Amino acid sequence: MPVFESVSFPGVNNTTLAGIIDVPDGEARAWAVFCHGFTLGKNSAAASRISKALAGHGIGVLRYDAAGLGGSSGAWEDGTFSTKVADVRSAVGFMNGQGRKVSLLIGHSLGGAAVLAAAGSLPDVDAVVTIAAPFQPSHVVHLFEDERDTILKEGSAQVDLGGGKLEIRKELMRDLESHDLTGCIRDLHRPLLVMHSPTDNTVGIDNASDIFSTARHPRNFISLEGSNHLMVNRAQTSRAADIIAAWSAVYLSSGTDADAGS
Repeated sequence: MPVFESVSFPGVNNTTLAGIIDVPDGEARAWAVFCHGFTLGKNSAAASRISKALAGHGIGVLRYDAAGLGGSSGAWEDGTFSTKVADVRSAVGFMNGQGRKVSLLIGHSLGGAAVLAAAGSLPDVDAVVTIAAPFQPSHVVHLFEDERDTILKEGSAQVDLGGGKLEIRKELMRDLESHDLTGCIRDLHRPLLVMHSPTDNTVGIDNASDIFSTARHPRNFISLEGSNHLMVNRAQTSRAADIIAAWSAVYLSSGTDADAGS
């Protein structure tokens, strides 16, 4: 039966990120990093359930909280898309340093955009999976569009993002708008699995179409019929994990060397 390990590792800006490694029972066939959505965390439905299910398929997964969320230090409002991408690299570096070589990146929502942006600087990663990801990070700005003028004028504003009010700073908004992932996706040069619900009302299915059409082969698209953006349905997260495990089996490096450091 898979188990979990609580870990911590350095993030950017002198933060310490809290993570959980879902460890397969027996020899891992591969290791992965899961990057959660915008204001979510390592224990969100998508991150926790998919990671646990993948461990059951022999793929160990590190999921972690962004700075200022969950058990991680720092202030969430200090973060930007650039820091989210940098923390993906930090997570991979931490796992590799443990002898658990990361060969798969998985990202949900804005985390999907982050893994697309990070993959180009991680040559040992064999494959990438996005779940309900926006084609461009700037898509997130619509969540606080009503406060845009206040943010620009005063430098920040308190915004209700569903789970309570969070401070959105001008630096975050500008950083989201400054990134264009077209080149990252086109030049990914590794297998990509795009997963998206056709009834996602937060990040529309057109985003998946844009990611898929920009990417080069090998690429695959899976429609997550019946799921919502947050992937709260347990049957849907189980199905997503089953598909990821089956799809990635062709591409992932063996986890044999990884176990030597555990």
